[in-house]
Amino acid sequence: MKKKFTDKQIHILDVAEELIAKKGFEGTSVRDISTKAQINVAMISYYFGSKEKMMSYLYQYRVQRTKEGFSEFSETIKEGRPEMQMKEIIKFLIHQLFKYNYFHGFVTQELRHTEHLKDDLLAFYQICANKIDDVVKKGLVSGAFTNIPKSEDILTLILGSTLFVIRNKNFYELYVREGDENYLLAAEKKVQENLLTSIFALLGYTLQ
Repeated sequence: MKKKFTDKQIHILDVAEELIAKKGFEGTSVRDISTKAQINVAMISYYFGSKEKMMSYLYQYRVQRTKEGFSEFSETIKEGRPEMQMKEIIKFLIHQLFKYNYFHGFVTQELRHTEHLKDDLLAFYQICANKIDDVVKKGLVSGAFTNIPKSEDILTLILGSTLFVIRNKNFYELYVREGDENYLLAAEKKVQENLLTSIFALLGYTLQ
């Protein structure tokens, strides 16, 4: 079930996300958040219970926003050729995972005992899989694709590969081109190129 957030909660969550993105969860204090949000420290406890619980709410809020963003994005590309749509979907999902990379370690822990996070993620994954399935079928009809890999397998390939790279910087940075100063940007580009090649090969389509 979608949780509805008040305007005040959204303001606090937006501020918290901005700070956590820059300083990390451990490096961001409740006082940092309350100061930037211009609220009393006690308001964090009033609205969320604790910093840890606030992070749980923040992730739920982010998943909801990303799900809405994906739906809007899907509308903007729906008239395009299937091969274009597939390429943009792959790029969109990879970019979202890299953009909000600071959530992933937290989510691994929270999913063990927070049911609503599982439900929110499941709903988002199903929307993505359904869109991918629709594009694959249209590509088959148009003749652009000659194979029909399952949508859940394509999504798993995108999410699994991208999350592995995000979570294993000490390994993957050995293979990012020498001279790239920003690891996340360089890694995102490399993952995107590799996944586009792999997924379109599965579809039987040769990228130009």
